[in-house]
Amino acid sequence: MNNIKELKGFLRNTGHETLMEIQEKSIIEFKKHDHVLLYSKTGSGKTLAFLLAMLSKIDSHKQGIQGIVIAPSRELAVQINDVFRSLKTGFKSTLCYGGHSMKEEENSLSETPVILIGTPGRIADHIDRDNVHLEYASFLAIDEFDKCLELGFNDEMKFIISYMDNIKNTMLVSATRMEEVPSYIDQTNSTTIDELSEDETINIKEYAVNYRGDLVHNLSNMVMSFNNEHSIVFCNFREVAEDIANQLNERGITCVSYHGGLEQDQRDRALIKFRNGSAPTLICTDLGSRGLDIPEVNHIIHYQYPNSKEAFTHRKGRTARMAADGNSYLFIGENTQLPDYIDLPENEFRIPKENELYLSPDWITLYLSGGKKDKINKIDIVGFLSQKGKLGKNELGLIIVQDRISFAAVKRDKHKEVLKHIRNEKIKGKKLKIEVAM
Repeated sequence: MNNIKELKGFLRNTGHETLMEIQEKSIIEFKKHDHVLLYSKTGSGKTLAFLLAMLSKIDSHKQGIQGIVIAPSRELAVQINDVFRSLKTGFKSTLCYGGHSMKEEENSLSETPVILIGTPGRIADHIDRDNVHLEYASFLAIDEFDKCLELGFNDEMKFIISYMDNIKNTMLVSATRMEEVPSYIDQTNSTTIDELSEDETINIKEYAVNYRGDLVHNLSNMVMSFNNEHSIVFCNFREVAEDIANQLNERGITCVSYHGGLEQDQRDRALIKFRNGSAPTLICTDLGSRGLDIPEVNHIIHYQYPNSKEAFTHRKGRTARMAADGNSYLFIGENTQLPDYIDLPENEFRIPKENELYLSPDWITLYLSGGKKDKINKIDIVGFLSQKGKLGKNELGLIIVQDRISFAAVKRDKHKEVLKHIRNEKIKGKKLKIEVAM
């Protein structure tokens, strides 16, 4: 598939009319070179860049897996698969990741996909179980390749590649420049596309936050002053993230925690609530600093300092995406010693006194016990909540439909009334459990 017009047709299915520069470069360079190293930060259009480049190499006459996409986290793998499906190519993709039902994945793989998307460990596991065969797999994309190496997936990636006897093209996507690529990845006839700015924080205004007394108390006053704008509070440890989230919720601030110690379902729910505005403050570890498709974040708060300059850059990179403006805050106590890779900000943010007028978020999230496997889609849920729930157009927010469950954001002041209206109603003939998501 080398027709650029056809690729642009797929692009329009996603709601975009024209290729971004990074996407056009990727397609062009793949016509000239076998292997591409793409340096790009989150929010730059990189996912569509490597997916469209991959599609340019797909042979519709071949049967079997032709492309593999590796991502370092479950969330990123899910996100990539969603983007691929939004292209509406007609090619089947299968998603594989740890924490997901192995049986469901095996059932999906029984009808061989064209594209396999997943985390390194789970893909390697399917290869080891003889669930997938890679004799036709000629394209490999690894998103957040630097993160894959950092998290110790070297052996799994090497194992996967060893089964790709006919590999012809690779695209490695990295958020930081690398000194060298591991020897097991062929770099013959390769090129580099560097989309990293020399100053990645150009749109970020940085503040020093001088404080006295209890840090959580100061944090809560600070978050209250943001009036439910999207904010991420970064910590270094999952226990700290959990403790802060509990304390803020006890103070009436609606927030969620996000870290590697949570079950996948808990992590999914946290991100859904954050995205749809029903929990506009996210308390997380560095798990949330890379690769996630989250909304424009107004405020990044460094409750604890990261362990490296790279981690600090990635944290700040969660805001000011796609040329937007954002703010980054450093808490500085009386005896604080800044790491040598962090400069003291020139601007100062003064923590306001306790805000007694703080209001809960406008949105609340409803849980529905049905999803794609039950033949329920977004349109079904919109129709149901609009007609049976009597919600107006502006009273219904983001809807997320998963395999067996769904989530819908509704106006907080309407949710009790909605639940009353739909108590005995059915969606597509099915009686679902519908309640406020916990």
